[in-house]
Amino acid sequence: MAPAAPRRVGPVPVPGSVRTVADPTATGPEGPAGAFRPGSRTVAPSPLDPGASRDPHGIHRTLREEFPLTYDPLLRAWVLSRYADVATALTDSRFTHGHRPGDPPCERAHVDVDVEALRSFAERTAYVLARRLAERPQVDLVADFCHWLPAGTVAAAVGVPYRDMMRLVRGRAAGALGGECGGQIAVREKALASFLGNVLADPDQVAALRDAPAGLVGRAWTESLRRDPPVQIAVRRTSAEVPVSGGVIPAGASVALLVGSAGRDPERFREPDRFDPLRDDPGQLTYGSGFCPAVVLAGLEAEYALRALFAAMPRLRLADGFRPTWAGLITRAPRSLIVRPAG
Repeated sequence: MAPAAPRRVGPVPVPGSVRTVADPTATGPEGPAGAFRPGSRTVAPSPLDPGASRDPHGIHRTLREEFPLTYDPLLRAWVLSRYADVATALTDSRFTHGHRPGDPPCERAHVDVDVEALRSFAERTAYVLARRLAERPQVDLVADFCHWLPAGTVAAAVGVPYRDMMRLVRGRAAGALGGECGGQIAVREKALASFLGNVLADPDQVAALRDAPAGLVGRAWTESLRRDPPVQIAVRRTSAEVPVSGGVIPAGASVALLVGSAGRDPERFREPDRFDPLRDDPGQLTYGSGFCPAVVLAGLEAEYALRALFAAMPRLRLADGFRPTWAGLITRAPRSLIVRPAG
């Protein structure tokens, strides 16, 4: 027996409409959930509203709690914000699938990749970059490290000279390693910046991860992808009607998936705003679970970034008075990470 579609609470919005919220104290022919009164109309906030770049989490919370399905005229798309719905849309065949490294089509495309060679390239590049920064009194890790490590790793892997890597790696050289995944360099930069920001912002995490085994660093990496994913909004299109929380998305509709909101859904994660590598309910939606060079490189770069930075700068810490600030709407990461290499 097929499962029943989710019960709609009030009318499902149509493009350009105002979302109507039921008044639970009112009465009507359908009972409290179907009863409305004048003045009960409210407008769902948009992920593109002013201020969302600095702090999208309040908007995401309102959408999850009050508007799990709404049409956003700014995005020109239906919006999903709950973990269960976003996770479904990233894997369900009724949604067309954009390129997400690690998904099955991507996994099938990469069958001849030398992981140990990638490990060597990531390790060597991280240590070279870290040593070049160690003698400076102050460093911006976003501009001077995160911006270079993903590109430098690919450059080393395809034999591009260091001096030419930024010019070539973002083009043909990147494609030589990962095909469509070569375009993930910018995403890996932002993911790495968020990872370092999450670790360095908490002295306890610095102490725990300074000499941690790869497994613990990997858990911290997954936790950073959950809490602060580099891609906040992914867009898909439906090929059929799809029941979701709050109603039914029509066929042929554009759908905006709020990956950043899903990662902080309290229905899926306890204390979702807290960075906790040891949580017993881990998960992330940035990457699929299959094999892909971009996914492998991202994890290796995170691991060796920490090892190289702590090896070259044993007293590394954030500069006095500095706290990482995340910004961005479609992609999101700290714009700077000002540190003192010598403590």
